[in-house]
Amino acid sequence: MNMPRDSFEDVTDDALLVAYANGDPVAAQALTQRLTPKVFGHAYRLLGNRADAEDITQEALIRLWKFAPEWRQGEAKVSTWLYKVVANLCTDRLRRGHSVDLDSVPDPEDTALSAAEQMQQRARLDGLQQGLNALPERQRQAVVLRHIEGLSNPEIAEIMGAGVEAIESLTARGKRTLAKILAERKDELGYTDG
Repeated sequence: MNMPRDSFEDVTDDALLVAYANGDPVAAQALTQRLTPKVFGHAYRLLGNRADAEDITQEALIRLWKFAPEWRQGEAKVSTWLYKVVANLCTDRLRRGHSVDLDSVPDPEDTALSAAEQMQQRARLDGLQQGLNALPERQRQAVVLRHIEGLSNPEIAEIMGAGVEAIESLTARGKRTLAKILAERKDELGYTDG
């Protein structure tokens, strides 16, 4: 039995995955639309490369669909499982090396911001990504999951296979290092005192 399209807002990720496993393609579409931005954002923050992040997003979702029939509802959150898969895929990709960087293609112009504001915003985002890229891999992963994805330390611990105290330490060290890196570039990025 297929779920009506307009009823997905209150349906959990678990329930949508189970519905897909039971033959409801509309549930898969709804879950894909819900999870893709999160998965892509996480992969992009870990890799710093749009093309690689798109590949990782696709691979992670394929793994989710293949795993759906075995999913045991209530044992873990779908998003936590998926973040862990993305983290592992990103780690593998980083060890193999990057693909061609397609980010050199200019973004479409945003009419809401002036050209100078767009350049400054892009420089700040690029600066943040460069700062994240300078962090050791596990610190970067912890910082991204905590401060960009907004996950709790216990969720991050589960994803990264570490204790909560280790996650707190990784996050704190990564955040301090990132702050130092960005502070050295504050003038360049348009952050001035006063």
